[in-house]
Amino acid sequence: MLTPLYDALKAYASKANSRFHMPGHSGNFLPAPELQPLAPLDVTEVPGTGNLYEAGEPFDAAQALWAQAAGFDHCQFLTGGSTMGLHTGLVLLAQPGSTVLVDRGCHRSVFHAMALLDLHPVYLERPWRSGENLTGPFTPEQVANTLKRHPEIKTVCITSPTYSGVLSDIPAIAREIHAHGGRLLVDGAHGAHLPFLGVDAFWEADCVVVSAHKTLPAMGQTALLFTRGLDPDRIRRMAAVYGTSSPSYPMMASLDLARDWLEGEGRAAYLRTAQRVARLREKFPSLRPGPSFALDPCRFTLKVQDGPAFARALEERGIYPEMEDGGHVVFICTACHREEDFDHLEEALEVLKDGLGDCSPLPAPPLPEQVRTPREALFAPTETLPLEACEGRIAAAPLAPYPPGVPVVAPGERIGKKELSYLARIGYNNSRVAVLKD
Repeated sequence: MLTPLYDALKAYASKANSRFHMPGHSGNFLPAPELQPLAPLDVTEVPGTGNLYEAGEPFDAAQALWAQAAGFDHCQFLTGGSTMGLHTGLVLLAQPGSTVLVDRGCHRSVFHAMALLDLHPVYLERPWRSGENLTGPFTPEQVANTLKRHPEIKTVCITSPTYSGVLSDIPAIAREIHAHGGRLLVDGAHGAHLPFLGVDAFWEADCVVVSAHKTLPAMGQTALLFTRGLDPDRIRRMAAVYGTSSPSYPMMASLDLARDWLEGEGRAAYLRTAQRVARLREKFPSLRPGPSFALDPCRFTLKVQDGPAFARALEERGIYPEMEDGGHVVFICTACHREEDFDHLEEALEVLKDGLGDCSPLPAPPLPEQVRTPREALFAPTETLPLEACEGRIAAAPLAPYPPGVPVVAPGERIGKKELSYLARIGYNNSRVAVLKD
């Protein structure tokens, strides 16, 4: 095993130490038998365990192994999820107050980061694929043409893969951005497993954020920030700005262990999962890859006539998908699923097959009028109103169905008739909304 951080924690735990330091359980007691095995490994920055935000062992070795596995110069462990990584990545690539090109389908955390850094967004609208009732991938040409119209932009943020598993051609897009003199941040939160499937999902990007906990055998909140050509010392300093000063060592050890497993038997396990997903796609109506439509091999996006109703029917049979919308149910399939899990799913889909197939056509998400910058809106005086009373008002917080957490209306945008109609169409159920005071 090559697990330098995990090994350091085991070495410390093996000693008969009297711990008069954080955490308060002192390695002795957690009040639940399920948690007790974690107590000896749950330490703080003591000799031998290192400091996440400083150079030195065992973190240098553990993060270098991850960087090598993913094909990057540097890797920074994160314990605040991809949210922490996106905030860190934007502060690394974008000057506060500058204009940035942002995927309009980005997670709400990107909009929060723009507010914190006073970034001024130009939105890159995703192409709507009416045949699949969802947004498709960006093309390199689309990105290049937008940058030609906005030569001042030097930072681009794109989501790939999407929640539905859609992949943009990141290497080709990165080359266009670099030719423009810019740099690319990829929100790859749902793609931590892709390098181990041989998928060229992130090559040539400057910063990539992945959520290890979403698709890998790693603990909740764990994520990774991969970078090229950036100063590791500055990366650590900026990560410390957005991260807790008491990062969880068991969480970080799980990153160490997950990578070691993936480089061994986990890689083959993921290939088996991809093969099983391919068979599910052939058997049931679902999102499928095509010549201009690449997909995460392990994301199963089922086409259904009524997403919420179908998800409820699955839950009644003990199957819990990741999310649903009007016409889809999304399943995150990983190397940790057992054959019996897939058999259970397949049997349920056979029983529920009358609910499969295309739903009625869904409208493309609207692109609201931007009235204020994200920062102006997020920090302005606000009031909270019923959603139906918000027509014409400016949003102070994202109106973002969760999951996937993509704002239909972002802070600083006007809530108009078309936005209210779209929210009603997709079943958005937040009845009260924060808006700017008149």
